[in-house]
Amino acid sequence: MQYGDFYYPMPVNEPVLNYAPGSKEKEALKKVLKELKNKIVDIPMYIGNDEVRTGNKKELHPPHERRHLLGHYHEGDADHVKEAIAAALKAKEKWAGLSWENRANIFLKAADLLAARYRPYIVGSTMLGQSKNVYQAEIDAACELIDFLRFNVHFLSEIYRQQPISSAGMNNRVEYRPLEGFVLAITPFNFTAIGGNLPTSAAMCGNVVVWKCAHTQVYSAQVFMHVLKEAGLPDGVINLVFVDGPVLGEICFSHPDFAGVHFTGSTGVFNFMWKTIGANAGIYKSYPRIVGETGGKDFVIAHKSADPDVVVAALTRGAFEYQGQKCSAASRAYIPSNIAEEVKKKLVAEIKTMKMGSTEDFTNFINAVIDEKSFDKLESYINDAMKNDSSASILAGGNCDKSEGFFIEPTIIETTDPKYVTMCEELFGPVLTLYVYEGDKFEDALKLVDSTSAYALTGAIIAQDRYAVELATDLLRYSSGNFYINDKPTGAVVGQQPFGGARASGTNDKAGSILNLYRWLSARTIKETFTPVTDYRYPFMLEK
Repeated sequence: MQYGDFYYPMPVNEPVLNYAPGSKEKEALKKVLKELKNKIVDIPMYIGNDEVRTGNKKELHPPHERRHLLGHYHEGDADHVKEAIAAALKAKEKWAGLSWENRANIFLKAADLLAARYRPYIVGSTMLGQSKNVYQAEIDAACELIDFLRFNVHFLSEIYRQQPISSAGMNNRVEYRPLEGFVLAITPFNFTAIGGNLPTSAAMCGNVVVWKCAHTQVYSAQVFMHVLKEAGLPDGVINLVFVDGPVLGEICFSHPDFAGVHFTGSTGVFNFMWKTIGANAGIYKSYPRIVGETGGKDFVIAHKSADPDVVVAALTRGAFEYQGQKCSAASRAYIPSNIAEEVKKKLVAEIKTMKMGSTEDFTNFINAVIDEKSFDKLESYINDAMKNDSSASILAGGNCDKSEGFFIEPTIIETTDPKYVTMCEELFGPVLTLYVYEGDKFEDALKLVDSTSAYALTGAIIAQDRYAVELATDLLRYSSGNFYINDKPTGAVVGQQPFGGARASGTNDKAGSILNLYRWLSARTIKETFTPVTDYRYPFMLEK
């Protein structure tokens, strides 16, 4: 029984540690990295109260060190998906009935564990398993994941406090129920924070979850599951399975208790999911919630008033941090002719300073792309630009080597065709395509930006002219869900820049804000009348 209104105030964002030479955090992380590399882990699926080991073991290797074995995970099949759904539904009634403060405090405790004892483990496992340098792993796996947990508790607390007005003689209230059934969370390799947020945001609202992470993110996902378990998450609330996507979809999307999907991944997969769910609408108990953040072809457009150094910094960080493997990464740039030569010269010079190699060498800015499939795809685009198209040339980089790890140099393609393939298609790697436009035709360039890609995730305008900033902000209104002025188009912070895009980039339900949590709730309005009427007649009927 509850005897109070338990409210959680706005938290502050988790401070980013800098891992400077001699710092405590750097010493602790290096010790953990050594520990992780000296043992071979055996990673089960988590279904109900069971750690499921199928014997169908798949190897885990650092993308930057292919010969090193981190461990194995146990791959499942259709039966394990069915077991996960059953375990989730078994846990549902008790979890949904748990008081809000006890539900919330599990996730706040998980955040505190990540901020302290587990910080080097979640950062280190992300560095090794997903080939992120220490800073990229810190802002993702530690800070952003911690922020998701703490801010979502606050946002949900805000929602619960939102109540309707009541006229005299009655009381109105709204209760925010979880969805009826189970939620499916499908998460990508590139952000450990997304891997943690998609299942927990739904679970926080009282839902039970089947979670499928990308196979290339298993190593850090299992660390987060350990944290949730230690924080007190009951068995069956979140069930982590390692299965192929089509197997998962066939079982989940044909189940009458399927209540929603929280997805980050490719546009093609999301489109297929949407089509399948629509075709199966008649079998579900309720219309499922479909929430997805998909691809991006993110732009930076510079105005003729732009400071070339600001342009260069926005492009080098925006395009090449984490090897461009962010849905928000800058992948197409529009540079005005009056500053183009200076920008290109400085970009080439900056790229030459970038060290590439293992994440364990903290002086490396560039690490490996995630796997061989990604490597081969990126190499083919680079080779085409080198050899097969007169409208494109390699301005910088272009070397690819997968002998030791999946290394692709930061690469800039310059094109004279604004609709060249790498200006239009998502590559998801350290490849930036640059197009020079006539400096006095800024508005035409803006229209080109808006019409070139089907995606609309992130974008940036670099300009000192405020009329140019306002024009770009207006004309590019639907070109991105996150728009940046004089900054790179990456690096959204929970509570500061709610993240998500529209068009082919997803449903724009804004992770890191209150908006996303509404999607995992189903409101019920309750009206109580204190003095009920006893006669159907209204005063207007009393005329004689």
